[in-house]
Amino acid sequence: MSTKDQTFSENLFSYGTLQLEQVQLATFGRKLNGRADDMPGYSLTLLKIEDPDVVATSGKTHHPVVAYSGNPGDKVSGTVFAITPEELQHADDYEVDAYRRDRVVLASGVSAWVYVDAASPRRE
Repeated sequence: MSTKDQTFSENLFSYGTLQLEQVQLATFGRKLNGRADDMPGYSLTLLKIEDPDVVATSGKTHHPVVAYSGNPGDKVSGTVFAITPEELQHADDYEVDAYRRDRVVLASGVSAWVYVDAASPRRE
């Protein structure tokens, strides 16, 4: 099935390596089109990646990771992509266990999935 026949029913917010063309091609088999957005109330740090396949795909040993801070002055900038449910599963497969997929509301009001620090508390 071609991408034009698929339903892009999921929004995925990326602040890190899923914005890289080589990662998109390896993960989704295509370059994604997205738009800039922000995620308020979150802060960003770096996480050392141990999985050699993920490092090979991204070309990076450290990936950004976010956690909810609750501080309205904090925000993480990134890109929101419309993807298929199948592509969302591919994104889950790409991310290492140190990430957890959560639902967030972006500054634009769009609801999207995002990968956050799995060790961080869930947003209340």
